[in-house]
Amino acid sequence: MERRSILKKMLASVAGISVLGLANASPVQNDEKEVNNVTEYEDVPLFSGSTKLGNMVFVAGKGAHVEPFEIKAHTEIVLKELEKELIKAGSSMEKVLKVNVYLNDIADYKGMNEVYKGRFGKKPPVRTTVAVAKGGVPGDSLVEMDCIAYI
Repeated sequence: MERRSILKKMLASVAGISVLGLANASPVQNDEKEVNNVTEYEDVPLFSGSTKLGNMVFVAGKGAHVEPFEIKAHTEIVLKELEKELIKAGSSMEKVLKVNVYLNDIADYKGMNEVYKGRFGKKPPVRTTVAVAKGGVPGDSLVEMDCIAYI
């Protein structure tokens, strides 16, 4: 199924109606959200590595908090972490609909793209790329990415 068709069905299911007659989808059958890899802060759940609802997977931001501090190495680590989380959730890189990329420095845009290209198959997802403001990406990563996919 093409990403556009999946996105239309997702929008229709969230609203519980057909979006302008473009998709015939029913509301989400299972409204129980499933979470994976919960990070706790002072013994209280803080956030999950991924969340599933129905046939949608939302993967939290992944960073590379290791040396060497080089954009290509960090991008490779981040993409592998995204892929591992997607596989755990029953999805894959080819089923990603949206990616957000947060760069510590916009000067790393070209280097990040060199590693990023082709990683999501022949039909890449939509993407937003921004350079973060003062303070940078948390944990000294040069890049962080999150994504939304389907199962």
